[in-house]
Amino acid sequence: MVCKAESIIYPLPDDMLLAEKESKWRIHLPEAYKEFIKKYNGGIPIKDRFTCHNHLYALDRFLCILQVSGENDDEYYDIGVVRTQLDERIVFDENVVGAELLPILALFAGDFVCLDYTDNVEEPSVCVWSHEASSDLQPVTYTISNNYAAFLNSLTA
Repeated sequence: MVCKAESIIYPLPDDMLLAEKESKWRIHLPEAYKEFIKKYNGGIPIKDRFTCHNHLYALDRFLCILQVSGENDDEYYDIGVVRTQLDERIVFDENVVGAELLPILALFAGDFVCLDYTDNVEEPSVCVWSHEASSDLQPVTYTISNNYAAFLNSLTA
């Protein structure tokens, strides 16, 4: 078990919802991430920390993918909702179509772990987005790993 069972947010996304989100965000989610989100949508991780950029980060919870209706309190953790809240603080170039940084995990103190599509649209790296250091159209990120599977392997208890 990667996440605490009672923390998983239902309904779990299916392939159709994931394809809809990929089309909306104009990206391709990594297969390892899709398999993860279909099992642990929005879950609180058991291994809840990692080190990056000489800093120990504490994980709050993974973000979820939901069909947002406004009727579920857990929609606060939906990736699309979080993207809207962060707005231009996670965009490098306002003329780019599609997501450059896709938040997937909330960290304690306001930072997020993101899939970073800026260098590779087929296999995004994983980074920390720093909310304190970032400003509109100038996000500050620190690379954690080259792919999602490596990121999961870097988590510790």
